[in-house]
Amino acid sequence: MQEPTFLILTALAAQPLHGYGIIQSVITLSEGEVKLRPGTLYGALDRLAEQGLIEVEREEAVEGRLRRYYRLTDDGASALATEAERLRRRAAAAEAQLKDRAVPGFGHRAPGVA
Repeated sequence: MQEPTFLILTALAAQPLHGYGIIQSVITLSEGEVKLRPGTLYGALDRLAEQGLIEVEREEAVEGRLRRYYRLTDDGASALATEAERLRRRAAAAEAQLKDRAVPGFGHRAPGVA
């Protein structure tokens, strides 16, 4: 699963959001590292809806414009949980490989290093 897809599904895990809300949530979740453009977001939302991972919960008109709220489906929640577990395993493998190496900011030192 691509990182933007993971972040979109994560943004929708807690509550339904409209497009701008998803964009803002992704920025927050990624600590500013991922900034989705509207065209990219709506293409991803269409694809995720086709895959049954999200669905439109409701639509409302705001200042003459249609605002569509998306929610995570049960299949989407399952896919997100599976991906989160996969990433957890990969992170644990990386930490295990780094445990005996001095890595600034990682909190471990190589054996014999004071």
